[in-house]
Amino acid sequence: MLAYVMASLTAAVMQGLGTSLISLNLQQLAGPLEATQTEASWLMAAYLFPNVSLGLILFKVRTQYGIRNFCEIAIIPYVLVCLAHLWVDDLGLDILLRFFAGAAAAPISSVAFLYMLEIFPPEKKLNIGLCMALIGLALSTPIAGLISPSLLDANDLRGLYLLELGLALITFGFIYVLPLSSPPRAKVISSMDILDYALLAVSMGCLAIVFTMGRLYWWFEADWLAWLLIVAIVTGCLMAMIELNRKNNLVDFRWITSREIVHFAGVLLVFRILLTEQSTGAINFLRQIGMLNEQMTGLYWCILIASVVSGFACAAVMKPGREAGIHLVALILLAIGSLMDSYATTLTRPEQMYVSQSIIAFGSGLFLPPAMAVGFSAAIKKGMPYILSFFAVFLFTQKVGAFIGSALFGTFVTIREQYHSAIMASRLLSTDPLVAARLQQYVGAYAKSTPDGIQRTAQGASLFAKQVQTQAYVLAYNDAFFATFLIAVGAIAVLLLNVAWSNRHRLLPRPVPASEMPSTIHS
Repeated sequence: MLAYVMASLTAAVMQGLGTSLISLNLQQLAGPLEATQTEASWLMAAYLFPNVSLGLILFKVRTQYGIRNFCEIAIIPYVLVCLAHLWVDDLGLDILLRFFAGAAAAPISSVAFLYMLEIFPPEKKLNIGLCMALIGLALSTPIAGLISPSLLDANDLRGLYLLELGLALITFGFIYVLPLSSPPRAKVISSMDILDYALLAVSMGCLAIVFTMGRLYWWFEADWLAWLLIVAIVTGCLMAMIELNRKNNLVDFRWITSREIVHFAGVLLVFRILLTEQSTGAINFLRQIGMLNEQMTGLYWCILIASVVSGFACAAVMKPGREAGIHLVALILLAIGSLMDSYATTLTRPEQMYVSQSIIAFGSGLFLPPAMAVGFSAAIKKGMPYILSFFAVFLFTQKVGAFIGSALFGTFVTIREQYHSAIMASRLLSTDPLVAARLQQYVGAYAKSTPDGIQRTAQGASLFAKQVQTQAYVLAYNDAFFATFLIAVGAIAVLLLNVAWSNRHRLLPRPVPASEMPSTIHS
């Protein structure tokens, strides 16, 4: 059992580090590759293009060939790609390698789930097993933040790739040593499945690029963003048209668009948007005011511990019928943490966010397992073919939803920063004595390093402008944190209304027909 747990955790951390190591170290990655941070972001987009959709076809691959056989083959190119990274220092080749790494790593998340579920009896798989598996998938981001500074110091960019290679080799050994129970094999993959998946892969991949890079190149400035969005819509519609006219669907769009599944997808999508406060908001805010991963070690430890504890807590309390109560507690925690973060200042340091981010990490660990268990149970009741449709909904809300949440959060921060900068610039007049004194202070800071008075004035003014921009960014992030709080409060209100409507027969007394009234009342 311990070996299976270790295999699950290793596979989960390995597949998550593919994006976490890049997103948390863009500044350090750009230098060795002689690229800007925007250009280095293509490493993440290239990894995500095949990764977001490839998990969808794995269910049929598992049924026809066995997931372990497929992973035994898929892990080999992943190891080779990690090995090739050690000799590549060109941005173009690195982007190409990240594309193949994303494709090869796609089945590893399924392996992480299956190895953890393998050790539990059937009645425990959808509560304890599911919570334990999701703990592993939540560990990659804080672990990447904890270990990447040491790896970069020891061996620069190559240190990150050495870690990926080491974890890939360990996972390679686990897959070949530990067997997995597999359902009876049957020929379920047809040529139309391949065509449909190709269309879906292009659609979801283009969406991943648009929402990953759109904020960096800005939505209305780059024409190729619009073309990618058009390709995503057209290929998605073609795939839906084909699927609606097939008997043996790859994805059942009629079931996906039913009221229950739309509600389920909406819940997961709102959850992913709320979690952007931690994955994108708090970390980027601290970077904006000058913090690096070395200074955020304590914060990553808090997130890591809270995620693990919440997984165990959810496993202890999760039972059928308790989903609404668990979700209510999770949303309240997310709202409290976001509200606490909305009072940040330029003097805020990671220590001041330990409590709020721990609360958010704990709430996030409570939310996903009950939602996933409900959706998975609904798919199982409908039959095995619907499980693939459930995975399509889950992948879209969790992976594409993460891009959408990050893009919305980042775009909101950029717009609010421009708003606050304009207001502050209009009020900071050079005739104001306080402004003149502060500007003279910044100019004086360059007195010993620059003898030229004009250059000192220019550098002092530039430093003053940067300070103003930093203040504007702090206000913008506070606005974004407060907007997250409002979304969480709105989700709480909707949840309470839904619970009240579902239990209206208990809350409202049923009127008694006149024929059933006692005779004394008639008289």
